Amino acid sequence: QVQPVESGGGLVQAGGSLRLSCAASGRTFSNYAMGWFRQAPGKEREFVACISRVATTTYYADSVKGRFTISRDNAKNTVSLQMNSLKPEDTAVYYCAAARTVVPGAKTDQYDYWGQGTQVTVSS
Repeated sequence: QVQPVESGGGLVQAGGSLRLSCAASGRTFSNYAMGWFRQAPGKEREFVACISRVATTTYYADSVKGRFTISRDNAKNTVSLQMNSLKPEDTAVYYCAAARTVVPGAKTDQYDYWGQGTQVTVSS
């Protein structure tokens, strides 16, 4: 079992950058694929990016491809999301999630553990 805890959210101007981090407790972090999702007010939670257990595979939503980069450090039990060229439409609560799968997925029901989320606000 792992418990993700996000950090690094905040307020940034359009075109700026933020780096989100997710620290996951537990001794079996490398057994989990990890993902980032986001949810804007009044909208469904949506997939942002995911990474396989040993970081050999990553997937991104089309809306963030080329701007966001997901990475992980299994020695430190952390996964990060580097967000560049931020846009106002990136404003949302960002969630880190862990999945007991080899291949990461883009569906929320594929993930077993979720963090509480961190707010990202991009001003125009």
